Amino acid sequence: MTATLIIIGVIALLAIIGVVFYNRLVQLRNRVEAGWSQIDVQLKRRYDLIPNLVETVKGYAAHERQTLEAVVAARQQAVSANGVEEQAQAENMLTGALRQLFAVAEAYPDLKANQNFLALQEELTGTEGRIAYARQFYNDQVLQYDNAREQFPSSIFAGMFNFEEAKYFEVEEVASRDPVRVDFGQGGGAPQQAPTQAPPGQQPPPQ
Repeated sequence: MTATLIIIGVIALLAIIGVVFYNRLVQLRNRVEAGWSQIDVQLKRRYDLIPNLVETVKGYAAHERQTLEAVVAARQQAVSANGVEEQAQAENMLTGALRQLFAVAEAYPDLKANQNFLALQEELTGTEGRIAYARQFYNDQVLQYDNAREQFPSSIFAGMFNFEEAKYFEVEEVASRDPVRVDFGQGGGAPQQAPTQAPPGQQPPPQ
């Protein structure tokens, strides 16, 4: 009788431990998914801004067809991307195409003075900042989740219940991927990089 109770107690203890580690993994995985949702919201906003930006530039620089088509194609590829790694590659291509588009705008003073262009450029810059901020939060959650699923004994339950590895959202370094900020002061000037800090009033997502 005593042996039976001991066995039952051990089984119950193992079950409790399993539930604790399983719930912890679920919690961490949910945070990863929530972090990705924040990135996705900002990426979609970026995609929504691009068609208007292209149309505005086309009104002043229609013969820059190759640059405009590159932006449209890169946007479509980003919209159609599946998975974190494929999305990151597509976003890098789109960022490069947008940088080229803003560089082209330097040759068109009337375009640089267009209020719609100025507003779109400013909105895009703000969106880029929020993407970078959401990306940092997401990658932090991925680190915590992947560490948990690799550490013993939670690794046992991760394998049993098929908790798959999460992927980092790896894009170009901030210094090379920031959207070009056109100098709208006197004399134009060379394209400049946007500031990398979070937008004013932006607070870190809750952990």
